[in-house]
Amino acid sequence: MLTIRKAADRGVTSFGWLDSRHSFSFGQYRDPDNMGFGPLRVINDDRVAPGKGFPEHPHRNMEIISYVVEGRLAHKDSTGAEREVGRGGIQRMTAGRGVYHSEFNPSSSEPTRLLQIWIEPEAPGLDPSYEDRLINPDDEPGKLHVIATRHPSEGQAIIHQDATVYAGVFKKDDAATLAIGAGRRAWIQVVTGELAVNGETLTEGDGAALTDEPSVELTAVADGTELLVFDLP
Repeated sequence: MLTIRKAADRGVTSFGWLDSRHSFSFGQYRDPDNMGFGPLRVINDDRVAPGKGFPEHPHRNMEIISYVVEGRLAHKDSTGAEREVGRGGIQRMTAGRGVYHSEFNPSSSEPTRLLQIWIEPEAPGLDPSYEDRLINPDDEPGKLHVIATRHPSEGQAIIHQDATVYAGVFKKDDAATLAIGAGRRAWIQVVTGELAVNGETLTEGDGAALTDEPSVELTAVADGTELLVFDLP
């Protein structure tokens, strides 16, 4: 079964310096019908104004991945990590038993766009940790790249959950097929462009939940189509 979550149906938060779209219930946006998808709890599509960002705040028991679409993102946390990444970079933080962090746009002139993703971990109380990776799908378009997984092998980020996150940048008519294991599910998030998912067309900001499907077939309908795929238990 394929269920589409249209971009226009997402929650909205706007603070002037921040424009955010929430695929699932988040913060002041309460949506009991969209509380997440399996362990995938949050997909926020954030646009942050130059020089602005999120001041220090706490998290617990969550795997937090920031995927930078445009601009740059600076991170600082209570583990001592202080890093900055740009387009094609990801930051992964295990909040575990508790961590404080801040994120902001370090540019004085350019906006930042990122997708912030929360995935529930396999177990509570993990040691807090941070890492960043540059796995830029622009470098090899037309394929899905693993950006985070429980068992990283080639420089991907680790997540403490039986889940794999893929990113891809496709030209028109580029296609990929991903098998979905028995008893598993998948979520597709269109970052930019237009994408056919098992024959259904999605546009920028749309998401699709797949359950009881043996595979997902992805075909770009337009150039510059960027997407994330979540393989989930």
